[in-house]
Amino acid sequence: MPHSATPRAAVSTDAESIAAVLLASHAAFLPFARSAHTDEEVRAWVREVLLPSEAVTVAVVNGQVIGVLALAKRGGISWLTQLYLHPAHVAQGIGSKLLAHALATALPPIRLYTFQQNIGARRFYERNGFVAIELTDGGANEERCPDVLYELASPLRVVA
Repeated sequence: MPHSATPRAAVSTDAESIAAVLLASHAAFLPFARSAHTDEEVRAWVREVLLPSEAVTVAVVNGQVIGVLALAKRGGISWLTQLYLHPAHVAQGIGSKLLAHALATALPPIRLYTFQQNIGARRFYERNGFVAIELTDGGANEERCPDVLYELASPLRVVA
């Protein structure tokens, strides 16, 4: 992470900042995936669902949450459910550091979904050892956008 960025476990008072990162990142990088939820619904989901039910780590710079990573364990699989950065902090190594944290704490296999059109994310995950194991038509996601299921069977070293 940039020199002043610090990862730490998220706390309930981070909910608004986490939602702001998710909303800003979605607006900047996923214009093709119309959100199925209002901004207020996203804020409520972060407060009421994400923080209480998943292991959430935030990246903080100068006291500001600028990145978020969430992990969940379901059916013997570790799921990386969220990895978002505020657009102003992309391409600075923060995503790589958050991913390294996930790989150090989650048990394999580790899976995640991203949209097929999200080429930047796909390159990032593939560069870090994730392999596409299924392409879908998007019928199962809220945005109805084709997605790709990635898996990392055994963690590798994260590269920037």
